[in-house]
Amino acid sequence: MQTYLQLGGDSDWWKGAVIYQIYPRSYQDSNGDGIGDLPGIIQRLPYIAALGVDAIWISPFFTSPMKDFGYDVADYCDVDPLFGVLDDFKTLLSTAHQLGVRVLIDLVLSHTSDQHPWFVESRASDTNAKADWYVWADAKEESSPPTNWLSIFGGSAWEWDAHRRQYYLHNFLTSQPDLNFHNRDVQDALLDVVRFWLDLGVDGFRLDTVNMYVHDQQLRDNPPIGDKRVNGIDATNPYALQEPLYNITRPENLAFLERLRGVMDAYPAVTSVGELGAVTDMYARIAEYTETGKRIHMAYSFDFMTKEFSAAHIRRVAENMQAKGGGWACWAFSNHDVVRVVSRWGLEPQAAPLLVAILTSLRGSACLYQGEELGLPEAEIAFEDLQDPFGIRFWPEYKGRDGCRTPMPWVSGAANAGFAPEGVKTWLPVPSAHQAQAVAAQEGIDGSNLQRISTFLHWRKQQPDLLSGDCQFLDAPEPLLVMLRGKLCCVFNLSAAPQMYTPPEGMTLNPLSGNGFDGKLDGGALHLEGYAACFGVVYNPPANSA
Repeated sequence: MQTYLQLGGDSDWWKGAVIYQIYPRSYQDSNGDGIGDLPGIIQRLPYIAALGVDAIWISPFFTSPMKDFGYDVADYCDVDPLFGVLDDFKTLLSTAHQLGVRVLIDLVLSHTSDQHPWFVESRASDTNAKADWYVWADAKEESSPPTNWLSIFGGSAWEWDAHRRQYYLHNFLTSQPDLNFHNRDVQDALLDVVRFWLDLGVDGFRLDTVNMYVHDQQLRDNPPIGDKRVNGIDATNPYALQEPLYNITRPENLAFLERLRGVMDAYPAVTSVGELGAVTDMYARIAEYTETGKRIHMAYSFDFMTKEFSAAHIRRVAENMQAKGGGWACWAFSNHDVVRVVSRWGLEPQAAPLLVAILTSLRGSACLYQGEELGLPEAEIAFEDLQDPFGIRFWPEYKGRDGCRTPMPWVSGAANAGFAPEGVKTWLPVPSAHQAQAVAAQEGIDGSNLQRISTFLHWRKQQPDLLSGDCQFLDAPEPLLVMLRGKLCCVFNLSAAPQMYTPPEGMTLNPLSGNGFDGKLDGGALHLEGYAACFGVVYNPPANSA
């Protein structure tokens, strides 16, 4: 097998990196079938490189029946025909590397599709070689499921299989059976998958549901939630009513991650970022999962993916993460599973540069979801156009994830906004409201969201304090957020109204230019227009600052 080596270089390149998430179905359709694909991503790589990000994370493109749009994998080591062929991915990888952009792929290790050959064999009998590669259990005496565990997508987490006359576990759709990580052969097979992609030259992985690999072998029932909350789960979902103590986030999970890290450490300059979902103590788990040098490299919190938006909230989340210690944080305001940030936080699209500046100024790395650089709002999708099984199940109280997954708008006024050719029905509608914010309408335009964000990201690369400096928050009244990153002071106005900030007594601030923001000193105070920011070198910082 031909190997495409990683970019190499600094093994800690990921610390402070900006990772751009691509949802391949919705990025660029190259063949006119209404669905984005790998050649479409290749076409847009120069745009991504010019944006100023360090890496891309591509959501699943593996062979799949697409019941959950690629998160139900039927072959871990091949590309689904919807997206192209494996040679397309090799071309994507080499082209991205030539442009100085690293490539992370989305690995879904906790479960497969029910069409994966492993599961087809496993369900065939209880005596075959893969009989216990998945989580099978007998019914209780009254024929009910083995435990009270729930699926995140609704209903019991157990599905009856008439052929084996047993239940199998699925934390998501019934067509997504969970693998049995208590079986060493399963772990070995998955680690071979990891080696396959690392040998090709990928620079790392986003690990889907990284805390959901292992289940409780004793099959104990989950207790009621009490006064806790399940992080990342909408209150309309019954999953929020019990504490997921036994079906996920088991101690044995950590042992597998140490095996995974051992495999990754054999390759130069690779990284991993984990999605920890449905936990009740997010920061303790992140610290545990990212223990330096032992398990995954980074993990992100869902606390920025709620409706809560204030300077106090941002500070509280960041300080909670710092207080727990452990490894390196990876921040995200949006992704393919949540309402787009400007809509969720009730902001105007012109707030997008401020949000990206905040996101990438926190100590840690950052994931930027496609379209955030344009300031795209959430799309309104009619029920008859819904594709997401999660949204269809809980409509209308929960409208699902399609509103953040609509096609990327490239050209204003063009058919399908340049995502797909004229006359092609796209897999989700292209929102008319997104047309005016298309890439072509913003690219190279002074003051546009895209131009300002690109300017800031390129400027940020030259600021060591923003990449790896210590972080200390300074007291300031709402709606101001103020932090020190090393000797750099970052001041953000979270409102549309102008604000004044007066630095602490004795501290002086010298604003820096060239970053897309223009905070101005007025006497000893800093004047900030709505959704503005200022980055300045600090003289005489407070005694307890870094």
